[in-house]
Amino acid sequence: MIAVITGATEGIGKQTATELAERGYQVVVHGRNEARAKEGAKGIKGAEICAGDFASLSEVRAMAADLAKRFPRIDVLLNNAGVYAKKRTLTKDGFELTVGVNHFAHFVLTHALVDCLRASEQGRVVNVSSGVHSGGEIHFGDLNLENDFSGYSAYANSKLMNLLFSNELARRLQNTNITSNALHPGVIATKLLREGFGGGGASVSTGARTTTMVATDPALAKTTGAYFSDARKTPASAKARDAALAKKFYETSCELTHTTPLSFLGEEPSS
Repeated sequence: MIAVITGATEGIGKQTATELAERGYQVVVHGRNEARAKEGAKGIKGAEICAGDFASLSEVRAMAADLAKRFPRIDVLLNNAGVYAKKRTLTKDGFELTVGVNHFAHFVLTHALVDCLRASEQGRVVNVSSGVHSGGEIHFGDLNLENDFSGYSAYANSKLMNLLFSNELARRLQNTNITSNALHPGVIATKLLREGFGGGGASVSTGARTTTMVATDPALAKTTGAYFSDARKTPASAKARDAALAKKFYETSCELTHTTPLSFLGEEPSS
């Protein structure tokens, strides 16, 4: 079983990688560059690495091509990498950094690896969102927060984007062997929490509990389009469950990243 985990050099990502490796998964640790990935993979049994700066979609695509060549079958894609930028800066593609890294990079990566996930008996896309998604907004005229930027708004928006993408992906892949689910790992003592929210939080072991469950639990083999928190399925916000919003945002993301939309296999579901 092959599990690719983005942002796995520290925090929840590394803890989840460690736990999946202990369960017998071949874990692929992603880092922003090769040195960070190698350092992050230390101590994880049998770990492989991949590298790519998620502030550059060309690097994301190059990393995806490398992964597809090395691992024609991927069983779990855990979209975990995340940033919280207090100052407004742009990615190489012109996206606001938090939105670019947290959403658009994973959007492109996931599409590039769909064929590898289809090669699995039961492929899983696991999207790490956050409870703060409920405070997020989708302003189609200002996705990059040129007006009234705040670090919190960018982060909350990006976490809503994660959920909308997760749900639309589930709808588009409903007749395949791939599931797509999202989760809130909890308020966990990570670097992101310190930088964005001032500190506190539970242990990374607690944070990895829900991610590990959604990635591996056999009971969830047919579960898709769901949201989990505290290792339980729970309702996401009304905005996150808005199918029309998810569809429009998905199509907009395809346009902005020059990504070919995934076609429904079979009849497109009604909203």
